[in-house]
Amino acid sequence: MAAKRILVVGAGHVGLYAALRLSKKLRRGEAEVIVVDPQPHMTYQPFLPEAAAGNISPRHAVVTLRRALKGCRVLSGEVTKIDHARKVATVQPIVGPEREVPYDHVIVAPGSVSRTLPIPGLRESAVGFKTIGEAIFLRNHVLERLDVAATTPDPATRACALTFVFVGGGYAGIEALAEMEDMARDALRYYPELEASEMRWVLVEATQRVLPEVDPDMGAYTVQQLIKRNLDIRLGTRLESCVGGLVKLSDGDSFRADTIVWTAGVKPHPMLDRTDLPRDDRRRVTCLPTLQVVDGQGQVVEGAWSAGDCSAVPDLTAEQPGVLCSPSAQHAVRQAKTMADNIVAVIRDREPAAYRHKHVGSVASLGLHKGVAQVYGVKLTGLPAWFMHRAYHMSRIPSINRRVRVVVDWTLALFLKREVVSLGELHQPREPFTDVTPPVQVKGSVATKG
Repeated sequence: MAAKRILVVGAGHVGLYAALRLSKKLRRGEAEVIVVDPQPHMTYQPFLPEAAAGNISPRHAVVTLRRALKGCRVLSGEVTKIDHARKVATVQPIVGPEREVPYDHVIVAPGSVSRTLPIPGLRESAVGFKTIGEAIFLRNHVLERLDVAATTPDPATRACALTFVFVGGGYAGIEALAEMEDMARDALRYYPELEASEMRWVLVEATQRVLPEVDPDMGAYTVQQLIKRNLDIRLGTRLESCVGGLVKLSDGDSFRADTIVWTAGVKPHPMLDRTDLPRDDRRRVTCLPTLQVVDGQGQVVEGAWSAGDCSAVPDLTAEQPGVLCSPSAQHAVRQAKTMADNIVAVIRDREPAAYRHKHVGSVASLGLHKGVAQVYGVKLTGLPAWFMHRAYHMSRIPSINRRVRVVVDWTLALFLKREVVSLGELHQPREPFTDVTPPVQVKGSVATKG
């Protein structure tokens, strides 16, 4: 029997863990696993706030695909289209023409992208917080704003530079806000020209609570702790405009800010619009509890699988019917393993098993030595919650290599002061060179050797 080909679209939590599991479960020559992703690494997103705050090196928040997936074939490119009727995916490599990759089974896991709204100025003035590049940019930008504020004689420029706005009160927004404020406050020891009271940190959340994944009392505790740190928490408030950095809120307030961070949710990757797979009203791929793609008539789409942020998977542990698994890393990692086992089972003519996992809870960091956690009904705050946050994510990041490096980062932080240097030139590395290189007018054609 010819070896099957399993195509993994995306190397996020689902793609990486599924590919790892498949490479361990499949027999030699039983199937070929191909992983396609435009990035050469998987980003462990729960570590983005700590990477941005300088608690760990940004390199240690990512997992190198070719190193982790030694038993798989990695293609550096982007899947631009899936024609499942022909069982063919179109792949655009980093350089060169498109190519078609046939498959027997496809794991559709491109993940999600930031869910933005048509707000004037948002595209031009804001930055997301979903990739390692965005985390590094935000860190450099915040530290650069401190330099601007410490140098300028203009009070308006100073106030604008020291105003930081975060839109969205979910885990990403709360952790990013808390960690960055913690880092900036730590950095002020090197800025005698600045006072902590001059910094303005604003959280804008459209609903009346933060951290919807935990109980309301834990969300209220989080708000209280942030207010104690003199953070400006705006609940039940929407961002209406930010043209030219002028922030206008639905409560009537307006002010200028050099830093606007958008963390108000995610939506399925737009690549799914270029597939022939069935989806629900929120554009997610519809799945059975076995992680098999299913159409509107309840028929299994043979050879198609999905999980994670871009999929609609029934939650069999929910008390009410029709409830779907939440788009969290906790579900994504476990779904990936179940899905990989089911693909192996189908290849070996066995029945796939249903995914069943009761959400154990959530943990969040509120800065160094501060946190909130609700796990198996147990609620923790402060230092114990912060320790649980680190311990949990340490157990989840792939590869021993990364775990050791992160532990070393944390250990060194106990004895050494936090690095608070801005490396802003990383984002425009050619500018210093082009500034000193004069333009040359080329006359006529350039002769080439035949």
